[in-house]
Amino acid sequence: MARTPVGKLLLFGATGDLAQRMLLPSLYGLHADGLLPEGLAIVASARSENDDASFRDFAKGALDEFLPDDRKNEDAVVTFLQRLSYQAADLSDESTFAPLAQKVGDVAGGLAIFLSTAPSLFEPAVKGLRAVGLAGETVRIGLEKPLGYDLASSREINDTVASAFSEDRIFRIDHYLGKETVQNILALRFGNSFFEPVWNARGIDNVQITISETVGLEDRAGYYEGAGALRDMVTNHMLQLLALIAMEPPSRYDKTAIRDEKAKVFRALREITPDDVASHTVIGQYVAGAVKGEIVKGYDDELGKDSDVETFVAVKAHVDNWRWQGVPFYMRTGKRMASRRSEIAIQFKPVPHSMFTGRGGRLQPNVLVIRLQPEEYVQMLVMAKEPGLDRDGIRLREVPLNLSMDAEFAGSRRRIAYERLLLDLIEGDQTLFVRRDEVEAQWTWTDAIRAGWATNGARPKPYASGTWGPSAAIALTERDGVTWQDD
Repeated sequence: MARTPVGKLLLFGATGDLAQRMLLPSLYGLHADGLLPEGLAIVASARSENDDASFRDFAKGALDEFLPDDRKNEDAVVTFLQRLSYQAADLSDESTFAPLAQKVGDVAGGLAIFLSTAPSLFEPAVKGLRAVGLAGETVRIGLEKPLGYDLASSREINDTVASAFSEDRIFRIDHYLGKETVQNILALRFGNSFFEPVWNARGIDNVQITISETVGLEDRAGYYEGAGALRDMVTNHMLQLLALIAMEPPSRYDKTAIRDEKAKVFRALREITPDDVASHTVIGQYVAGAVKGEIVKGYDDELGKDSDVETFVAVKAHVDNWRWQGVPFYMRTGKRMASRRSEIAIQFKPVPHSMFTGRGGRLQPNVLVIRLQPEEYVQMLVMAKEPGLDRDGIRLREVPLNLSMDAEFAGSRRRIAYERLLLDLIEGDQTLFVRRDEVEAQWTWTDAIRAGWATNGARPKPYASGTWGPSAAIALTERDGVTWQDD
């Protein structure tokens, strides 16, 4: 597609944790590699009072702390900081938008806005931007999640944004889609002919998606108490990963074809009704335990009050279409778990007949593991012959075939997901951003689960910190003869 770079970037929330850890280092990385438009000016904004000089000092401090040593270049840092200016603004105060618009100046050359804020501020932010001429045809906007807390609030936000920005100028961000290994799912599926014949219900037994964290609340207590694991992770990242695994081959790599196929998957998700939630979902909340040898508090103790918010959720989902009929998609995510991991495990069906039965041991079904973090690799578990003379028969053992992204592409720099997403926002490529119909289909599905929990009075089951969640999550898969891929 033709890229149309803008001349200016307006960065809201510029003094927050996300900006320090991800956004400023990402923009610096693009600048240092010569990928930003030559004259791109970056206007930073937040509620705190700063001038250009003090914000540049702040930005330099963030780069000093969060940039890897091998990426630091003093000359590049100096020229990057020259791109930055600052204007304080309170999105809930309409009087602050006029000075902001004056600071931004003429937007005839194009303006990209990155808006990372609480959902309650989307409406005043969009109204304020439109009132001062920062929402015209040359302006595009990037929206950081959460985009609401349910379907109704998501629609309200989408309607508000749509009142000022057309859909082709709205960039809804799910940072998982910027990860290199996530995009490799498309390369694996559609760039290799040998997967397609078995990438369906005839070849695949089940799919497991795990996103586990070892951390607890940290500084997200206010947000997490109103969200919980289902809203925070499943509605966004996990369903996007499921769609990339389950989607039909797009006709081309572009924003329309790829997002059309993902939307079809979301519409094909089988509704989990109140009668199904007990057998298809598990919710939990961590209590005190040990993580990496350190004793940690339970969720209620960290929060300072009793709560029924789930910090763990496991779901058994089905995609009701021709390709996936009968194949369960198991998803689980939680905090204070045994290890930090984001991965997809695709278990293929066993061979129809084993000539080694009784002699070479039990055959294990092949498993394709796509690890997203902390390492990035693709691993295929296959059966291989153990070395030996085989006088008592061939003995087989499961061995991994590994493709390490770090090792295989050692000469290529591994980029932060936000580098790609910010560059695509600046250049106008929506392929890796989420369309409105996707967002609303995702909320429709997870809202039904929450309604089922409410109907049944479901409460989170306790699980010790440092484990893989409630024992009921193990039963969720073992009822189907499936074991979670925990190795």
